[in-house]
Amino acid sequence: MKTVKKISLILLAIFIAIQFFRPEKNLANGNHTEIFLAETNPATELRVVLEETCYDCHSNNTVYPWYNNIAPVSFWLANHVKDGKKHLNFSAWDGYSVKKKDHKLEEVIEMIENGEMPLKEYTWTHENARLTNEQRESIVAWAKKTRLFYQLNEIPQ
Repeated sequence: MKTVKKISLILLAIFIAIQFFRPEKNLANGNHTEIFLAETNPATELRVVLEETCYDCHSNNTVYPWYNNIAPVSFWLANHVKDGKKHLNFSAWDGYSVKKKDHKLEEVIEMIENGEMPLKEYTWTHENARLTNEQRESIVAWAKKTRLFYQLNEIPQ
């Protein structure tokens, strides 16, 4: 019994100690998606959907939940956001080539159609990020239309 108690106390001490270490937060000032929105021109309703379902992991600004202040959850979330931005970052849209923008939209279509995005673990705690079939269809239609403009090397109007 003494061994279990010692191990428990050591684990508790480690848990308390890691609370003093924080990963860097993903916070941007200003309109960090302005270029993306101006260039791809989603409808107003779709802009809201993208903001509520995509931006936390795929932009330079994350709205953090309260539990982000508890380690090791804070480290898990930071890693998740970093990985999401590696795949697609709407805030870095102006740095993508036309070919890459087209490819990123192709991936958006694939992920939405396959139900892979938004991630289930994200929608568990973000109810407003649960897409309806109509919202999924709207995202796919917008992305397909925008891809055509990129393929024709034009900016959507």
